[in-house]
Amino acid sequence: MFEKTEGAIQNIAGRVQDAFGAATGDTSTQIKGKARRAAGSAQYGYGEILNQVRESAVANPVGTVAVVAGVFFVLGAIWAKR
Repeated sequence: MFEKTEGAIQNIAGRVQDAFGAATGDTSTQIKGKARRAAGSAQYGYGEILNQVRESAVANPVGTVAVVAGVFFVLGAIWAKR
């Protein structure tokens, strides 16, 4: 939940920074604002995915354990081949 909130805040702050840069004619501030918006959007998306994974894990704990075990099995097999 925190990730989505922080992402939304960064997105809004980036919009304000971008608008301020446009109003003052400061391209550097504008670029920083656009970068901040992009980072905020990415963080919001990450938070959304994380929430979906959490909800899925609560709804289907056995399936979650099976998927995690499968992932670690594959990683172990890859690691053993080294």
